[in-house]
Amino acid sequence: MSTAKSPQFLKPATAAQKLGVLLAETPEAFQSTPITREQLNELLESPPEWLVQLRAEGPHPRQVVAGKLGVSTSGLARAGVSEPLTTTQIKTLLAAPPEWLVRERATQAAVREEQVRIKQKAAQRAAE
Repeated sequence: MSTAKSPQFLKPATAAQKLGVLLAETPEAFQSTPITREQLNELLESPPEWLVQLRAEGPHPRQVVAGKLGVSTSGLARAGVSEPLTTTQIKTLLAAPPEWLVRERATQAAVREEQVRIKQKAAQRAAE
């Protein structure tokens, strides 16, 4: 007796987050319909034109903006950046970085260095 697996559905907001796009910018059909894992994998493997365009030009969600700027999402909040940014806006900020961006990038670099130091210390202890 074999049991067929029922498909697992994701809410549109969860699917948009996994795709790295803002739900409000996706087509209405995407926003109103739950997505199966198989459909999500298909979107990841061969994205439709709207998804390619949205990923390339934005507006981008907070996590994507933070990654492109090289800062944390907390750094964006401290700087007062609460609205989604387009790729053009991000490139403008990177071309002439304001003081907050320079400061937040330095903070992020220090955090990464500390994480590396902690990992190396843990690896050294494990080796002993």
